[in-house]
Amino acid sequence: MTNPPTELASIDVKNPADGTVVGTIANHSSKQVAQMAANLRAAQGEWESIGPRGRADWLFKFQEWIYDNTNKIADVLQSETGKPRAEALTEPAVVTDLIGYWARQAEGFLTDGHPVQLGPMTIGKRLTTIYRPYPLVGVITPWNFPFTMPGIDVIPALAAGAAVLLKPSEVTPLSAAEFVRGWTEIGAPPVLGLATGDGKAGSAVIDCADYVQFTGSTATGRKVAVRCGERLIPYSLELGGKDPALVLSDADIERAANGVMWGGLFNAGQVCVSIERVYVEAPVYDEFLAKLTAKVKALRQGQDGRECKHDVGALATDAQRDIVQRHVRESVAAGARAVTGGKPASPGTFFEPTVLVDVDQTMTCITDETFGPTLPIIKVADEAEAIRLANDSIYGLSATVWSSNGERAERVARQLEVGAVNINDVMVNIFAYSLPMGGWKQSGIGARSGGAEGVRKYCRRQAITAPRIPTLSKEMLWYPVSQGTIDFAQTLLRAFAARGRRRVSLPKWLEW
Repeated sequence: MTNPPTELASIDVKNPADGTVVGTIANHSSKQVAQMAANLRAAQGEWESIGPRGRADWLFKFQEWIYDNTNKIADVLQSETGKPRAEALTEPAVVTDLIGYWARQAEGFLTDGHPVQLGPMTIGKRLTTIYRPYPLVGVITPWNFPFTMPGIDVIPALAAGAAVLLKPSEVTPLSAAEFVRGWTEIGAPPVLGLATGDGKAGSAVIDCADYVQFTGSTATGRKVAVRCGERLIPYSLELGGKDPALVLSDADIERAANGVMWGGLFNAGQVCVSIERVYVEAPVYDEFLAKLTAKVKALRQGQDGRECKHDVGALATDAQRDIVQRHVRESVAAGARAVTGGKPASPGTFFEPTVLVDVDQTMTCITDETFGPTLPIIKVADEAEAIRLANDSIYGLSATVWSSNGERAERVARQLEVGAVNINDVMVNIFAYSLPMGGWKQSGIGARSGGAEGVRKYCRRQAITAPRIPTLSKEMLWYPVSQGTIDFAQTLLRAFAARGRRRVSLPKWLEW
């Protein structure tokens, strides 16, 4: 009889670029997570009561802390992700930008609404919609952007007035710890907590929260949805992607090659909206492939210190490197060719930036999410074939269209089955906080950002009706009923709701 595995009290965090241990985190138990949740709930009421302006003041103080600590944050990011310095510096910059947006806009987004309804049942009534935050929001973030992802989801939830329990991936938890440390150091109200550890800690967060925002794999997202459904709590999921790029015959090939390369290889391809499939119209295929291959070959890959020397860094884990290697190996076995890259690079978890050709739609590198530095290229006869193949996927997160004809590009974009399309650009929709960012198909449920909806998603809507004019002792439809009041109500409703002769004709049961 074998003994059950012993639960670890702590988990080591390693730098994937060289394998060194760079930190240790607690593996919180369900009981510990529940206590954190209770403490956050106790503080949430006061946080809500200070209103959007009071919360904005604290958010701006947090923004200032990030400005002052950018280099330290980038150091931590590099230590646990193996990112190049330039990419590590990008993360705190993005978070300060989105803090500015939500801090300035939340008050207007959360102002009471007064919808107008033209109908007899609400004549003389004042209609109001108010927004009350969910007391506790659970935010579960992935390992690919360990400082940006908390910022994207935690900040609007705090702006809404919720308390937040953050659970980062156990692969890259140190950046999230810096995030929460900053909130604590500025003396902000204790409405942001950090639960660390393995999947059991994540499950405990779901069991304690009133709303869950999850970002991660489609497989795990399904489990999150099931548990939230069992608890009857709302949730939002951003899941896997297999984003296509469509390079049309009238594209600016130089810009398209530069954009596709960056969009596919940024963060070593470990981006939910990274380009993972490229469809190129036949007339420009050779030119595009030649430019792209030359550019990818020239990229510098390696481990940075504090200087920006390399373009592409390491993959987050051995397992992720193995997935990329398997996708390339299986595709090559099926007939594809790597015109550059195609194999792991040592030490650490590096994988060479790779361009694959002679690819078809059935290969693993096209059907499965790779999440690595690979660019499979398929030649297509025309835009119709490009659209058909782009839509032939279980995923639908985002896409890019490259064309010098704006009308053509938008026509193609409107036929793609994805949540967002960037024309002659890539990933820019992430920084457009007034636009919704959500996936179709198996890429997610719900959305983040989207202007007002980005903060209102963390709120419960409450409807209030109140008299505008002095009231009578009873309403028309209250008891006791009478034939006269029912007939009058029927006629009144028709006058408001029906069209044509039915506005004035009587119901057949009254025609006697």
